[in-house]
Amino acid sequence: MQRILVLLPIAVVLVIGGFFVWGLNPERDPNAIPSVLISKPVPVFDLAPIAGVDVPGLASGDLAAGEPVLVNVFASWCVPCRAEHKVLTRLAAQEGFPLFGINYKDKPEDAKAWLEELGNPYLRIGSDESGRSGLEWGISGVPESFLIDGTGTVIWRYVGPIVTEQAQDDLRRALAATRERAAS
Repeated sequence: MQRILVLLPIAVVLVIGGFFVWGLNPERDPNAIPSVLISKPVPVFDLAPIAGVDVPGLASGDLAAGEPVLVNVFASWCVPCRAEHKVLTRLAAQEGFPLFGINYKDKPEDAKAWLEELGNPYLRIGSDESGRSGLEWGISGVPESFLIDGTGTVIWRYVGPIVTEQAQDDLRRALAATRERAAS
């Protein structure tokens, strides 16, 4: 009995360590998890603007504007969002797509300060303080981005910051394919 009591904590540590190592596996790509929204209309939502930020809020009707748009879910407390911000600003300017934002579970004053510090590339930003819209979008965390075609249909989703060349190329390919479909 005493031997079992000695081995039990060791077994628990080994099991927890095994799950930790399994979670670090680079082949476990969160983007491999399919989104139920792909090829479906965006969820119905209507988010107020962030108080003190000079861009309108965001609603589902804004996403059927006839051209592809990228919706980026971000928060001021999100460290990867900070790294992604300048990349998305540059990509939106270079590739010529409208960039809309959903500010997720953030205090309006924090979001405002963050945008003042880093610049505001968003044409519209909806404030999702409660996180309800994030649930409807099926996000698993921030940042997360969705490419929406001109009819309001979700075409592409990316989990995590779009900072690597591969992630940026994936976005460019999805954008080009969306524009090609719209032109035909």
